[in-house]
Amino acid sequence: MAKRGAEEITKAAEEEEVAAGGAMVVLEEVVEVKEKEAEEEEAHPYAFHVSGPRNVAKPNWWDVISSSWKDQNYKRSVIACFIQAVYLVELDRQENRTEENALAPKWWMTFKYKLTQTLIDERDGSIFGAVFEWDKSAALADFVLIRPSGAPRAVLALRGTLLKGPTMRRDIEDDLRFLAWESLKGSVRFKGALEALKSVAERYGSSNVCVAGHSLGAGFALQVGKALAKEGLYVDAHLFNPPSISLAMSLKNIGEKAGFAWKRLKSMLPSSSEPQANGDEGSKDNFLGLRNWLANISGDKKSVGLKKWAPHLYVNNSDYICCQYTEPEETEEKDADKENIGPANGQGAAKLFVMSKGKQKFLEAHGLEQWWSDDLELQLAMSKSKLISRQLKSLYSLPAKQAPR
Repeated sequence: MAKRGAEEITKAAEEEEVAAGGAMVVLEEVVEVKEKEAEEEEAHPYAFHVSGPRNVAKPNWWDVISSSWKDQNYKRSVIACFIQAVYLVELDRQENRTEENALAPKWWMTFKYKLTQTLIDERDGSIFGAVFEWDKSAALADFVLIRPSGAPRAVLALRGTLLKGPTMRRDIEDDLRFLAWESLKGSVRFKGALEALKSVAERYGSSNVCVAGHSLGAGFALQVGKALAKEGLYVDAHLFNPPSISLAMSLKNIGEKAGFAWKRLKSMLPSSSEPQANGDEGSKDNFLGLRNWLANISGDKKSVGLKKWAPHLYVNNSDYICCQYTEPEETEEKDADKENIGPANGQGAAKLFVMSKGKQKFLEAHGLEQWWSDDLELQLAMSKSKLISRQLKSLYSLPAKQAPR
């Protein structure tokens, strides 16, 4: 009996040892899988440490004395990172990523900001924009006692088109909307972006708020920024690869050129045909020029104040979507369109930066990553262009009664 009992105990011990060994094997396999997943996450092409900026340091205590945000290269790079974060917030949603393995957070947390609001397209549930605000708690943890000078309190960032199944349809709908009408006001995204931007501008003051976008998102950013400017709220705007191609614009260009050619032809006709043809037109031109001139000398808040709003545009000549912004205004066409002549004409301006890398492939020229790259070479091309003047013209032709109270 004693011998049998000893054998049973030995057998039970062996079984326990085998079970323990099996559990160890399973545990090791689980650990290996987790490590492999972690390695894959670490090597993900959209991870911040893989594709993010190399020479853009996170804020530190020295920023209290000398702010990195005063450097325009730093500011451009960080704002572009916020837009990239919006792309990744939507991709994280589509790929069911959790807080533990999400790719997006490091694109804003590195710079001591926090995500406070996501803008959701009610048509498909996709995230097309986000509001990032200065994270005082995170900054204090790194001994950044105050918000650095030049750092916005809040940034509204808007992504462009994502060619992914869940959101591609709605993105392309808005692309086609701009292509057909050169306007995005009919989109639900325009309404949501405008409400979000106006909310943070009223909460923190427009001088402490920035709106930014890439591609289609830059189109929305330009139009919501312009809508706020009409209300007297002038926010900092940074537009990366903004769309410049539209059927409406092309048809208008054709009309303008035809009108200019007709005026040139009329100038060659016998003088007897001129008085009646030029009379009404000249009166109209004189009235419009006088109205613009009077608006300036009479202190029209809408006309004068809007000189403050000059968005920053970042374009690449190899990107056919935005390259038309580099087309300068032509003197002859200015003369043909007298409404644009006079003191008000100089108001339709922006800071236009052009990538000077030479010929590039479209995907590289249109990509967002180029705007924080180490070898970026930018040229400040001009304060205004034909297309910029067209986009901003409506700001300076409002009746005085619409000026903000």
